[in-house]
Amino acid sequence: MTVPTYDQFIEPILRFLAAHPDGARARDVHDAAADALQLSETDRAERLPSGMQAVYKNRSGWAHDRLKRAGLSECPRRGYWRITTKGIEFAQANSAPLSATSIEDLADSYRHIRLRPEVDSEEGSSNNTPEQSLLEPSSREVSVSPDERLELALNEIEESVATELLESIADSSPQFFEILVLDLLHSMGYGTSRDALKRVGGSGDSGIDGIISLDRLGLEKVYIQAKRWQNSVGRPEIQGFYGALAGQRATKGVFITTSMYTKQAVEFADSVERIVLVDGVQLAKYMIEYGIGVSHRAIKVPKLDSDYFED
Repeated sequence: MTVPTYDQFIEPILRFLAAHPDGARARDVHDAAADALQLSETDRAERLPSGMQAVYKNRSGWAHDRLKRAGLSECPRRGYWRITTKGIEFAQANSAPLSATSIEDLADSYRHIRLRPEVDSEEGSSNNTPEQSLLEPSSREVSVSPDERLELALNEIEESVATELLESIADSSPQFFEILVLDLLHSMGYGTSRDALKRVGGSGDSGIDGIISLDRLGLEKVYIQAKRWQNSVGRPEIQGFYGALAGQRATKGVFITTSMYTKQAVEFADSVERIVLVDGVQLAKYMIEYGIGVSHRAIKVPKLDSDYFED
């Protein structure tokens, strides 16, 4: 048999996670879904055209992506999947097997929902809450051109990779995150060389995790604060960073977090005009754009060369 399409992996993954409410390693879920679908060793050995991944694992991953976007599952840490309370309720309310309509709904209705931290108040925490993406409703229609479908597919892949990036950062150490931030800023063009970006985080760092010298003599500097947080960053943290900048007589500061900022934090940063805020969503976008923690593969898209056929 051939490896089923990714939508056929949705129910086996849902049922397995429902039977293991404390969560399971992603690779164990891949194999459980393959077992449920009775995939042979030959099926499991089939690779994507790029050769980078087994087809069944790729499709299993996209099936879980749909469950996450529907709010039925989550990734509490990298490589570990867990059903949500909503997912348990859904599984209990929908006995096996799911109807074709239910599977189609899970596979298609949530594909343009992305996970993004949401902040409700100054003391609120960031949650993995489904949020509508910026795609216009008209672009979700089936009757779009191949070029438009390609763009939609690339956007979908980028959103999925962005989520994986933030999950990977959450599993890393604070020290690694500080180095990652400096690597990213250097790739974005800051500093005359990588050596011009120094990590100074640690005890007694006075709220400064990194320093970038913008010129060779170090006369102009940018100070960095990097917070690998789950909870939202509030006004007190930004005020503390502002105070640290004042202590250094600095005029430029960048505060980067893996979560979100409260409204009050953003308003304060805007009022002092010397601090730039980067949240988790923007951080992931920058990492994808500048190739930090991700790799890119070229896709050849043919287009007629009309000049070749001119007399």
